[in-house]
Amino acid sequence: MNRRPNLPTIIWALIILILCGTPGKDIPHISFLELLSFDKFVHAGIFFVLVMLAIRGFRLQKKYLVLKKDAAFIAVGLSIAYGGILEILQGTIFEGRSADIYDFVANSFGCFIALLLYTKISKWFPKINFPLNV
Repeated sequence: MNRRPNLPTIIWALIILILCGTPGKDIPHISFLELLSFDKFVHAGIFFVLVMLAIRGFRLQKKYLVLKKDAAFIAVGLSIAYGGILEILQGTIFEGRSADIYDFVANSFGCFIALLLYTKISKWFPKINFPLNV
């Protein structure tokens, strides 16, 4: 068993932080995808993955019973808060970035979709040990 079940979550959260902190001018723009609000799908997708990793990590860790028992709800709450903090940082600290309430909504949407689909997706990968009682 993985000795550090939350390591993938931490690494993914750091990747999100780096992406959100990268100045907008350094991120390639694809005009036809912008018309489809592709950016919002990206936000939802990265937070979907964050919640999936967090739930799994919380369920696999053995030190904190509350994290193990309420993994799904804690993962969603922390991820939504993280998304909100990142939007605030984009509006105040990160150079070349701006806060966007719709990005926060997309982040939160991805979190809730992960919560809804976690049990179903975990059945596709039974050997990875995705226990959850929602």
